[in-house]
Amino acid sequence: MPDTARGKYDGEFMKNKTIRLIALGVFAGVLLIGLTVASLVRREPVRVDSGFRVVMGTFSRIVVLTPSETVARKCIAAAFLQQRCVDELMSDYREDSELSRVNRQAFAEPVQVSEETFAVLEKAKEYSALSGGAFDVTIGPLGDLWRAAGDANVPPTEAQIAEARSRVGYEKLLLDPQARTVRFAVEGMRVDLGGIAKGYAIDLSVQAMKQHGAVGGMVDIGGDVMCFGTPPKGKATWVVGLQDPTVAPDDLTSNTLLLSLKVTDAAVATSGDYRRFIEIQGQKQSHIMDRQSGKSANELVSVTIVAPDALSADALATAVTVLGLEKGLALIEQLPDAEAILIPHADKVEPVFTTGAQAHIR
Repeated sequence: MPDTARGKYDGEFMKNKTIRLIALGVFAGVLLIGLTVASLVRREPVRVDSGFRVVMGTFSRIVVLTPSETVARKCIAAAFLQQRCVDELMSDYREDSELSRVNRQAFAEPVQVSEETFAVLEKAKEYSALSGGAFDVTIGPLGDLWRAAGDANVPPTEAQIAEARSRVGYEKLLLDPQARTVRFAVEGMRVDLGGIAKGYAIDLSVQAMKQHGAVGGMVDIGGDVMCFGTPPKGKATWVVGLQDPTVAPDDLTSNTLLLSLKVTDAAVATSGDYRRFIEIQGQKQSHIMDRQSGKSANELVSVTIVAPDALSADALATAVTVLGLEKGLALIEQLPDAEAILIPHADKVEPVFTTGAQAHIR
């Protein structure tokens, strides 16, 4: 073949080869884009709802978003396991719990406890001090006194209240971090973690869900809620509803919400006397006790706290309920990451908000 012909042939060959390579590249690119789109469609999070289960003496519910239902089921199982573990350690209704052992033995001798129980007791003392005792983890004797009064339908005497108050005081709870032990300075003390353990269990549940692959979720234990990560499909944020405290306990229909809160990576906890209370001779007494008076806290019908974690929200809701409107607002306003919605006892429900709380209203 002449050189000129060979050159022309080689040129055409290279040209055709280049065209084929470009075509293959375009096809591969289109294929890659198609596979990516298909992959993204397949990876839309799966939403799984556990439904309600009885845990820690109340109802617990978990909603989780994960890459698959298999992962979701693992997340739910891990979260409920954490809740059961907290109940086994910190329930004051279980005779075999670690907390019950502390309440039986801690005056006679130091009682060594698990890392989990000790961590919650330390946090409880911190919030007790922060609130000036409005939240007091040693409130147990007063709670016992008023429950007994409710059973007998006879209010306690001032002498009985004074005696119970003498056994209350977070300052009398002695914690040794080195030995991880608990001591009571006064005989007859009783620790009650009812105002903080649910929040701790929620926080552990969220941690477990994240570790098992959750991209978003919600944990609700007895009305205390933590939401994190990706919200359900079609929602910009998670939404938590606040019940109208004036509605009767047996009339919780879909129309009883006072307002709804937008929540992203935060917890919401509510305390009040509109669901749990003691009735003595026709008078309603809140289950939340004020250690200063020895009687129930009755200025606020409902307190809702929004905070970065459920333990903090849980403890602060109790503290503000005891502090009342003015002092409660002042406490939350000094905490940069917390907000509050307070509802005083009145004929008409008129919520009072901290400075940044309105940003959460839906």
